[in-house]
Amino acid sequence: MFDLSGLEYGVIGFVVLMVLLAFRIPIGVAMLLVGLAGYTEIAGKTALLSYLKTEVYYRFSTFDLSVAPLFILMGQLASKAGLSQALFTAANRCLGHFRGGVAMASVGACAGFGAISGSSLATAAIMGQAALPELKRFKYSGSLATGCLAAGGTLGILIPPSLILIIYAVMVEANIATLFQAALLPGILAAAGYMLVIAIVVRINPESGPAAPKASRKERWKSILDI
Repeated sequence: MFDLSGLEYGVIGFVVLMVLLAFRIPIGVAMLLVGLAGYTEIAGKTALLSYLKTEVYYRFSTFDLSVAPLFILMGQLASKAGLSQALFTAANRCLGHFRGGVAMASVGACAGFGAISGSSLATAAIMGQAALPELKRFKYSGSLATGCLAAGGTLGILIPPSLILIIYAVMVEANIATLFQAALLPGILAAAGYMLVIAIVVRINPESGPAAPKASRKERWKSILDI
């Protein structure tokens, strides 16, 4: 075993991880290899085997963390079922006729999809596929189009149910339901705040967010019911 400090082991592990990723090794496999090698170097092979014998079962049997793969599954099902497109269509038909309305609809759809996926990255990626073509079609400025999607994506970890809030609750031994209740209002306020910023931006520069054609009341209700 090398006589290195914890910081030095961490730096070496990070460098090795980057090298493995550069060789296109899957992230999960690369992290596992670096972790196993580092633990063996620091604590020894016997300690590693003892740790794996108990820790692997404990992690897989933790009820609170079992929601993580379910969130991923729900996000995939919602995406394949076209829910992301349905959310954006409904929001766009309700808000799109306002100046900057398509960008506001993108934020609203991100808030809705974020409550399903529980992940900011998934929300931004999937809603980007649904909303970005419409934003380009109505000639929204690039900064406003990408900015509203990037900002709206952050709502995925704030609006409950949120995977990050669940992991945080497990780490600090807090009540998950209480955290969800505490995050609901800030999530709604954040979405409203993003829409307000969009309204201010298009007020200053009207060409950055032109209005879309107004949908009929029948079309609005149909898009809402399609969700």
